[in-house]
Amino acid sequence: MATDDLTRLAAMTERHTGTDGAYDTAVPGLTLFRSSEPSDHDAIVYVPSLVIVTQGAKEVIVGGEAYRYGAAQSLLVSVDIPAAARVVEASPDRPCLTVRISLDPAVVGELLADGTAAPPAGPPERGLGVMTVERPLLDAVVRLVSLLDTPRDIAALSPLVLREITYRVLTGPRGARLRQMASAGGPAHRIARAIAWLKDHFAHPLRINELARQVGMSPSAFHLHFKGMTALSPLQYQKRLRLQEARRLMLGEGLDAAEAAFRVGYESPSQFGREYRRLFGAPPRRDVAALGAEA
Repeated sequence: MATDDLTRLAAMTERHTGTDGAYDTAVPGLTLFRSSEPSDHDAIVYVPSLVIVTQGAKEVIVGGEAYRYGAAQSLLVSVDIPAAARVVEASPDRPCLTVRISLDPAVVGELLADGTAAPPAGPPERGLGVMTVERPLLDAVVRLVSLLDTPRDIAALSPLVLREITYRVLTGPRGARLRQMASAGGPAHRIARAIAWLKDHFAHPLRINELARQVGMSPSAFHLHFKGMTALSPLQYQKRLRLQEARRLMLGEGLDAAEAAFRVGYESPSQFGREYRRLFGAPPRRDVAALGAEA
């Protein structure tokens, strides 16, 4: 690990954020994040991405499993996963700083088709894990973030650097986690198809046997590999998507709890209230009021 590169990356991240929050940038797929204090767990849905901590530390909980990562480490996510994330190390003098880079499945597929790396063997790995950021990968990330200082270069150079970053991840020690998603016909690829269907149809009734058949798996194998990749059963996964979308509808569109529950597929408001409180720690109205006050 090159300490100078990490220090430079942290300095650029801090300079381009300024205050606490998440910042989408002019570089496609690049988001910067800053927090000057530890935080409570926040429910989110991770998409395929690489999240690098340049200063401080964060923690992600998926299905009861905790993943902590600090400076010079990254979280590699290969499939959409509902999770709870929090900042665990941060202060006004040394804020937690992170860089998130979206990983394009199409670029992954192109690199594998070019023979960049062999498809992984064996059962699917968890779709999320922590890894150390090796020097070639860190160098590419530094060059990507530095494009923010030369906006005229972004359109021409960012696709090339993003492709290099994807290549470094694919050929790195945790590359199998990403390669398995593009291995057509493999269990991980089939589960990824099922996850895509769930994301588009989470408000619909879930019939496990039909979804398993749709992706060409037996129900038992489908359950096994789905939980192996996401740490959640298909029903738990659907429930997380429903509840997080309901929270967004109440906070962002002003819907009341009953309306939001109906929109995301709940028939029973009381069941919605129980499951919402279990996930977010408070009834819908109180939780949304607290989030609105924080905002």
